[in-house]
Amino acid sequence: MQIGLVGLGKMGGNMRTRLREAGHTVVGYDRNQDVADVSSLAELVERLPSPRAVWVMVPSGEPTRAVIRELCDLLAEGDVVVDGGNSRWTDDEVHAELLGARGIGFVDCGVSGGVWGLKNGYALMCGGPADAVAVVQPALDALKPAGESGFVHAGTRPGAGHFAKMVHNGIEYAIMQAYAEGFELLEKVDLVDNVVDVFDSWREGTVIRSWLLDLLVAALRDDQHLDQVAGYAEDSGEGRWTVEAAIDNAVPLNVIASSLFARFASRQDESPAMKAIAAMRNQFGGHAVRTAPPVGGDVNPVEGAGERPAEPAEQPARPPQE
Repeated sequence: MQIGLVGLGKMGGNMRTRLREAGHTVVGYDRNQDVADVSSLAELVERLPSPRAVWVMVPSGEPTRAVIRELCDLLAEGDVVVDGGNSRWTDDEVHAELLGARGIGFVDCGVSGGVWGLKNGYALMCGGPADAVAVVQPALDALKPAGESGFVHAGTRPGAGHFAKMVHNGIEYAIMQAYAEGFELLEKVDLVDNVVDVFDSWREGTVIRSWLLDLLVAALRDDQHLDQVAGYAEDSGEGRWTVEAAIDNAVPLNVIASSLFARFASRQDESPAMKAIAAMRNQFGGHAVRTAPPVGGDVNPVEGAGERPAEPAEQPARPPQE
């Protein structure tokens, strides 16, 4: 088939290559003219035969909204637009209505696979009417991994695909957090001689084997103690949306919510909340707090900060009260 592809970054560029390798004709547009096939969205539309299919792979939010609004003015009845970015599912309802008023079909498609998708294929989760999905099915078949799995028409309502991908990413957050916490504990306790080999041994025959585990082992082989990596993790937005959807529907997502909050904590050099906890523990139990290190020295525990009176020496020590 012939298809237009808007957005040729890390994902979009590789998708164009995979589609072309499968024998499809792809007309690509990107603001970076060094990688683009055409100079504008209008030229992209002109190059495609009717009915046209245009796949959008740009950042979620306003960049995607702006592209779809422009395409709405350029395309005609019977054409189809696919939003393959990480859009929020509520945007899909708006876009389906906007394009539908012109007789243009709309498919929302969650795409997973990252930079490995070119070689391994992309997991695709589509939402939208069956007739619109059918128009782009040849492209979907080319992009998906080999085998029976890797593609689902998640639902006919707009947003079904992106909602499924959002939940997928929330689960991904939780799995990554569990591996990360296990790594920290194995590193902390001076008992296991080779943490990397332990993780590597889990890749076969265990119930926690996964591609994420494979990727963690590859990272640890390059940097055994992760000394070259800063302990800072961004969130793409979909983890937040997953937790918000859980709140709206009264669904307890304890682990996913915790993994999202852990990413927030990673961005704090000095956590105000943990400072408050340290201060309270010192006040009620005399637990040590740590002051800023003096120039040239280490951080030192300071006992009894907060002017808490010391216990008389003849009294037995009290257990910590948490």
